[in-house]
Amino acid sequence: MTAASDRESLEVLDFTERNTSVAPAVKHYGEALVEAARRDPRIVCLTADLTLPTETDVFRDMLPDRFHQVGIAEANMIGIAGGLARSGEIPFVHSFCVFATRRCYDQIAMQVAYPRANVKIVGVIPGLTTLLGVSHQAIDDLALMRALPNMTVIEPAGPSDVRAAVAAVAAHEGPVYLRLKRADGMGQRVKATPDFQIGRMRVLRQGVDGLLVACGMMVEIALCAAETLAREGLWVTVVDMPTVKPLDPDLAELARGMPLVVTAENHSIIGGLGSAVAELLLEADVDVGFRRVGIGDVFAEGGSTAYLFEKYGLSERAIVDAVKAARERKRN
Repeated sequence: MTAASDRESLEVLDFTERNTSVAPAVKHYGEALVEAARRDPRIVCLTADLTLPTETDVFRDMLPDRFHQVGIAEANMIGIAGGLARSGEIPFVHSFCVFATRRCYDQIAMQVAYPRANVKIVGVIPGLTTLLGVSHQAIDDLALMRALPNMTVIEPAGPSDVRAAVAAVAAHEGPVYLRLKRADGMGQRVKATPDFQIGRMRVLRQGVDGLLVACGMMVEIALCAAETLAREGLWVTVVDMPTVKPLDPDLAELARGMPLVVTAENHSIIGGLGSAVAELLLEADVDVGFRRVGIGDVFAEGGSTAYLFEKYGLSERAIVDAVKAARERKRN
């Protein structure tokens, strides 16, 4: 399929409307996948009628013999990927986050996670980053994928880390869920790491008055919040936690010396990064003030990312307020 379908055209329109003022973005993911595939001939690419939004048009054009367009059929795509993995190939499958996880969850559990198939599931449009509303918003995908045995869950902080993350994912033996936000100007504050390691956190800023733990798009916002807090005399450590599962166990010792911990994620506060961090800290007997910044127990309306992040509590101000609330409660 070379022309965009109605489904693909709708999302391309959504992306275009949100990015009319920026130059065409570099296709970090698409280029990184082709680079990985050239290093390893076992890598193949599958997409569910979404080549342009998932940047797999780069792979299609450069390595057409290893590209598979399966149409609007995510469950079938997962089954195909499981079979390819059993045959010795390394399939990267692509769709929107919500369709790549919730729509075909049973297939992922039985045909990828249970046999520990070497399948890489790549989702785009994480959390509240679409005009298309509830049907396209993935606010529970981290929780779903964390719950699956054998599944590794990764969300890079920004486009600068995508290339290194793809290389690490390609080298990893076993199923991976890679949650991506396409390059659109966000995440530029986060410096690239040349040695991305699955299961390892990255300390981006150091302070003694608290600890901010963030993943994905929220890393840059956490850094901005840290700067605001510094102007008010509070110095916090900021950690980028790109691997949501398995969580870096060293976080517990880092948190042990802090008065408070605040997590930030573009996801429901239920079952995602905040839950994972809380579980780790409690089981390590870390006594610390704790708050989660994320989407509450609600479905969100459609809208621009800036509007949705402000309305549903994912803003810089929300993180600053959470730090102050945790600090105040710890005092009392």
